[in-house]
Amino acid sequence: MKRIAAIALLLIVLAACSKKGVEQQSGPFVAKVGSATITKADFDRELKGLPEYAQQLFQDEQGRQKFLDEIIKKEILYQEAVKKGFDKTPEFSKKVEDFKKLTLASELLEKEIMAKSKVSDQDAKDYYAKHKDEFTTTSQIRASHILVKTEDEAKKVLQRLKKGEKFEEIAKKESLDKGSAQNGGDLGFFKRGDMVPEFEQAAASLKPGELSGVVKSRYGFHIIKVVDRKTGPVLEFDKVKDMIVQRLSGERQKEAFDKYVEDLKKGYKIEINKDSLAQAPQEKPAQPAAPEKAGQKPEQKETSGQKK
Repeated sequence: MKRIAAIALLLIVLAACSKKGVEQQSGPFVAKVGSATITKADFDRELKGLPEYAQQLFQDEQGRQKFLDEIIKKEILYQEAVKKGFDKTPEFSKKVEDFKKLTLASELLEKEIMAKSKVSDQDAKDYYAKHKDEFTTTSQIRASHILVKTEDEAKKVLQRLKKGEKFEEIAKKESLDKGSAQNGGDLGFFKRGDMVPEFEQAAASLKPGELSGVVKSRYGFHIIKVVDRKTGPVLEFDKVKDMIVQRLSGERQKEAFDKYVEDLKKGYKIEINKDSLAQAPQEKPAQPAAPEKAGQKPEQKETSGQKK
């Protein structure tokens, strides 16, 4: 367990270093490793690059010494990799180029999208005022449904309902859900999480008396009719503010990102080779089978009658 914890700690340090860069700074040193000097500024920078929970592990003298030891290990591994020429391989160059692209793209999005998609307290309050029904402590829906096997059957049922046939009568004759069919498709009241997501989302969007369109789930195809709703007290704004800000930020960022990229595309010539794209990936050459150990029987191939 101690060995696993040590490796995990080293990985945290390496991750923090990769995010903050590897440049060394001037100032008093805390350690020298081969040709490299680790300054106090380097140490503080890498420590601050850790998540807050990890920083707490290295606040006392013993913890700081332990963190320095991990930095030294990282430096030794780096110098050894360079000594063996790993920095000259095509694979390394490709990884560096990929990292460069990702980092620069992230910087661009941070400046052009993230900074311009911030949600103010007033934005969150406005959303809360218009969507209070989303923040009830308890919310129950009473709905009926007709479940059939295919989409075509569901469309025909929907047409019959729109022509005036009674929902309850069709449910009793056509619905595959025999438990609710005998009650005219009535499922009773249910709360969030009781139904599969597709069904629940469709029912939540309906008002009492309204019919859904065709709703597909793993059980088949549904036509849903909401009969009634029960709602409890609305949660206070302060309790849902963070959730609202996160939701609105995500929506704004996606909208801004899509528009930004589409606008950029207009300034670039893009050519797609559909023939090449359609080709299957080239398979890697098969690796030679490992030699059998003396006295060991070759593994039997699985037959169609064997369990997997």
